[in-house]
Formats: sequence, C-alpha cells, structure tokens
Amino acid sequence: MVRRGQAELHGPGWPGASPDATREATAEEVVAWAAREFGDSVAVACSMADAVLPHVVAAIKPWVDVLFLDTGYHFAETYGTRDAVETGMDVTIVDITPRQTVAEQDAAHGKDLWSRDPGLCCQLRKVEPLHDRLAGYEVWVTGVRREEAPTRSATPLVAWDEKNGLVKINPLAAWTFDELLAYATKHGVILNPLLNDGYPSIGCAPCTRRVAPGEDPRAGRWAGLDKTECGLHV
Repeated sequence: MVRRGQAELHGPGWPGASPDATREATAEEVVAWAAREFGDSVAVACSMADAVLPHVVAAIKPWVDVLFLDTGYHFAETYGTRDAVETGMDVTIVDITPRQTVAEQDAAHGKDLWSRDPGLCCQLRKVEPLHDRLAGYEVWVTGVRREEAPTRSATPLVAWDEKNGLVKINPLAAWTFDELLAYATKHGVILNPLLNDGYPSIGCAPCTRRVAPGEDPRAGRWAGLDKTECGLHV
C-alpha cells in the first residue's frame, strides 16, 4: 500500500516515485488518496498550533477524527484553539491523555520532569499515549513540513511508520509557513493566537519560549537543551 501511494503521489527524486512522475501531489490529492484507500480508518494528529491540517482533511473527509494530545502542560491559548476547532469545524476531536496525570507523574519521577529529563517527559506524555491510540487506525495524518527543521527536510508524503505500525502521510510536507498562513487567511481557518505573539512553533508551555526575529522557527522549543524533537516524528 505504501509503495503504491509513493508511486502515485511522490514527485521525481522522492522514495518510491514512479519513473514517469513529473510533479509531487498536492495536499488535497494526498488526503483523497488516503480517504480512498483507508476509508474511516484515518486519524489526524493536531497540536492546535493552527487548524489548517484538520481543515484540509475535513474538506475531503468530514468528521474525521482529530487527535489532540492533552499533555497537561499546554498554553491556555492552545486549549482555546482546540475548543474553537471542535465547535467551528466538521471534525471529531479525540482527546488523548497520558497514562498518568501530571500529579501522578510528579509523584513517580519528581516534580517538573520536563526540566530534568525532557526526553522522558515527552515519551510519557506524548509518544506513549499517541502510540496507544493509533492502534485503532490504519493511517495517521500529520502536519509536519520540510522547512520546519533540518530533521524534517526529507519528510515524504507517504511512508510506513514502523514505530506505530501504520501508514503515515504528511500532506503539507512541501508547504512553507507563509503558504500555511495564506491558506488560513483564504479559508478563515482558526490559528492559535500565539503564532502572532512570537511563537512560530508551539509545544508545551514549560518547554516553549518566544522566538526572536531571524531565529530558527523551532529555536523556542527546548531552548538551551540538546533536544529538537519530541519523539513523535523520529
């Protein structure tokens, strides 16, 4: 299935692309392929930095499940964006919570684990809960974009996610941040207010700071630490 998708969707030079490929598929074409091949067994992962990805998917597959990882550490603006998406868009929000509450994690690992071992904190509050929930689907859709970070520059449109045991598609992989904002403006899509307040990449509040003009967009994530990814996409 993945090989067939790569042959149909990938452009020249990308893994699995057809020898006859002349261009890369659009985001809408990628979503249409997933809807055609997998039916209702599709889930969208959304951090609620914006609602562009759910909007793109819901335009083709209304009431798709949108998975929101409620880590217990989000900004109030992120929760507000989640609520606005639930009431204003034709999607089904599925809240995913970690196996332990923040208080239970503090009791087991010490207070503010994120400040001492952010990798473990992400594993417990993001990676494991999402893995558990994805077991109920055949494909998950992410908003990962190649321009976001060097670690994401080789993001394909469709791939096999070995860690979670299902197909992973990245319809917005080729989009720039400006293209994402332009889409949101054109279609009136909800954006997290923090995007216009110096936070081009939004994660948990304790591990996210504002980014100075000219800085890498993800420089505000785990600033000062040897960490650039939460573990969901590596």
